[in-house]
Amino acid sequence: MGGLRLALSLFTVAPVRADRVDRPTVRVAMLLAPVAGALLGLVLALLAGGLVRLGAAPLLGGAVLVAFALLLTRGLHIDGLADTADGLGSYAGPDKALEIMKKSDIGPFGVAAIAAVLLVDAAAASALTLAPIVLAFAAGRLGATVACRRGLPAARPEGLGALVAETVPRWLLGLVTLVTGALGVLVDPLRGPLAVLVAVLVAGALTVHARRRLGGVTGDVIGASIELATAAALTVLAT
Repeated sequence: MGGLRLALSLFTVAPVRADRVDRPTVRVAMLLAPVAGALLGLVLALLAGGLVRLGAAPLLGGAVLVAFALLLTRGLHIDGLADTADGLGSYAGPDKALEIMKKSDIGPFGVAAIAAVLLVDAAAASALTLAPIVLAFAAGRLGATVACRRGLPAARPEGLGALVAETVPRWLLGLVTLVTGALGVLVDPLRGPLAVLVAVLVAGALTVHARRRLGGVTGDVIGASIELATAAALTVLAT
């Protein structure tokens, strides 16, 4: 339960407080990230679906879903996406790129990344019903599990990345992916598991690139992994 509370506090604004924040608890939280994502997706799908049933256009429902997703996650993950895009887009060395990512302002790469991802999310969500949206947000939070896998070090000795890096054994990552993919079959026999697989591959590709450019992962990279994995899952399910 401590791991679940930590997962909810990290990935949502749910009014729960983690009583322990150590690496064993973090491991459980990262493994339960898809559960937190599914709960978030359920709330968002009900909000957007209710608005559409009241007569709103589907695209407006998708836009509202995206807006509430930002609200219910404090905008932390989209901020991580922007910082990661600025850092990696700078083509600077590791130290300089990490310095760019720590700045509070957002550069052109960050703005472009935010705009692109939010547009994709809104358009894709407008074409989906409750169950696919729930799956997409579960698969998106699986991006955090991927980013915390064993063998992928932290880029900095401090911060969130240092706390969560390498907490997830690869075999447990595989198990959580298989379980999420199996649940995806219930949503759509083809697109469901494919969405989960694509989300994992996108998060994996980003973190491999981050290790090559930055030396490892940071909290921003984890946030970017979540955002890109969610957008990828929504796109596959809406295609």
